[in-house]
Amino acid sequence: MSPPSTSKPTAPVAGNAVAIKNFAFAPATLKVKAGTTVTWTNQDTDAHTVTSTGSGGPLHSAALATHATYSHRFTQPGTYHYLCTIHPFMTATVEVTR
Repeated sequence: MSPPSTSKPTAPVAGNAVAIKNFAFAPATLKVKAGTTVTWTNQDTDAHTVTSTGSGGPLHSAALATHATYSHRFTQPGTYHYLCTIHPFMTATVEVTR
């Protein structure tokens, strides 16, 4: 397991894909419109999850092995924070707009 990245936070990125690599979600902040399906792809050799922080969030992936994917369609505007439950230092956000 690698230590968390010490890179600076980046500006939100538009698109519908998040890579999981080097023990981080990239981009760290993804901006999408409501109705968009976002797909996460694990590019690490370790397993990771995509799980909403707090209770009641919409993201609940199983452990994703290398090259496995998880998709979720965001239907409501809002800010969705998530993490990897196996490596809780891995955090990121999806910002959903109308």
